[in-house]
Amino acid sequence: MKREETSEKKSIRTAGEAGWHISGYNLKLKVPDSHDTIIVNLYKGTCAVYNPIEMFLLSILSELKEDHPIIPRFADRGIIANFDERSALEAMARGGCMFFSDISLTICPTMSCNFDCPYCFEDHREGKMSAGVQDDVVALAERLLDFSGAKSLRISWYGGEPLLAADVIESLSQRLIKLADKKGVSYGASIVTNGYLLTSENIDMLVKSEVSSAQITLDGVGDVHDLTRHLAGGGPTFRRIIDNISNNKIPFKISIRHNVHKDNLNEINGLRGLIERISEESGNDLKYYPSPVRDNDAAARRGKQVNLLCGSDMHDIDILKDSAPFFAGRGVHCVANMGLSMCIDDRGNLLKCWDDVDKADRSFGNVAGWDPEDPIGTATSPDNLTSYLNTSGALDDPECQECIWLPACAGGCPHQRLYYEKSCIPFKDCPEEYVLALYRRMNERTQQQKSV
Repeated sequence: MKREETSEKKSIRTAGEAGWHISGYNLKLKVPDSHDTIIVNLYKGTCAVYNPIEMFLLSILSELKEDHPIIPRFADRGIIANFDERSALEAMARGGCMFFSDISLTICPTMSCNFDCPYCFEDHREGKMSAGVQDDVVALAERLLDFSGAKSLRISWYGGEPLLAADVIESLSQRLIKLADKKGVSYGASIVTNGYLLTSENIDMLVKSEVSSAQITLDGVGDVHDLTRHLAGGGPTFRRIIDNISNNKIPFKISIRHNVHKDNLNEINGLRGLIERISEESGNDLKYYPSPVRDNDAAARRGKQVNLLCGSDMHDIDILKDSAPFFAGRGVHCVANMGLSMCIDDRGNLLKCWDDVDKADRSFGNVAGWDPEDPIGTATSPDNLTSYLNTSGALDDPECQECIWLPACAGGCPHQRLYYEKSCIPFKDCPEEYVLALYRRMNERTQQQKSV
């Protein structure tokens, strides 16, 4: 008798009684010229269209039986949940500080650069990584892998212009690849380069170094690009970069970043079209994306900052950028918040953020002496380490904790939060525009898949 009563109670329990509730991270918008509704769930990273019947069922969720067939569909897309999502984000933020599945090292083989871009956030210097520092990098990578039990070693080549020290990339890559093989972990690498030295010889070297992706910046077409991305001492760069990505067979993906400011805002369509045409004609995998130029101290000191975007122009570009790589919510904003992810400059200084690689006073330790088994005790400046880790997930910021965008921004850029001011998503107050951009991108992908 008791078994029957238990079974009956279970069968009549409502979804609300079972703990199901509408997600706190849904963004909604009516589909233009339709009765349907787009719902974007920022926690799970989904964007889907729902008809009026589904929207009605969502509105009476708490009254539905817990075994109603619509519940698994809603739950799979994250628009309903049976747990505290914000608490989960907080746990991910804490866990992200000490998440060891990957070791991520950003290595600067040189801080020298052959360009002189007015908005650059770095102060460059001559020289390249010595053989001794390279030895220390390999030794640190081994300590990190032994301590963490990580499954992969991920390297980002950065600078300065890293291809000015192509020999360092080549020799250090082979040693790190060998180390990864010895430890039984996967290896992967990427590079951020201005593209001027992306010759066939350097492409071959990067392939042997297991580089699988690159980022190159173009500021527009022709003279517009050359106004801001010119050689140190003067001289154009656009034609040579275009020749490099057009005439060489490049077997890895390349993201073409467009640093957008007021003076090249109208270049978006022309540059995107050019990149798409080069990709089609060359067979190289080139993808365009825009990113607004940000203010920074180095550019201000040089007195060469470009005419920055503001207002609606800023959030339009950010929507265009952020609606492309849509992803599930996360607890940390970037690798700067993660305990065993770090940057290494040419002198062996350890830093948490890419924006700090030219600033020795932001270093938390040296590659020769820092030990993950005693991260604070072996740090030369522990505050430069803990300050970044303590910004993880904006756990101490009540405004961020209550914000619907928290899964997407995770409190925003920790560098901005530490040294300037909190940087909210520029389109924070325009969620409808973001949803519409995602919906359009989703339709574009559907059409592309149908045409294949």
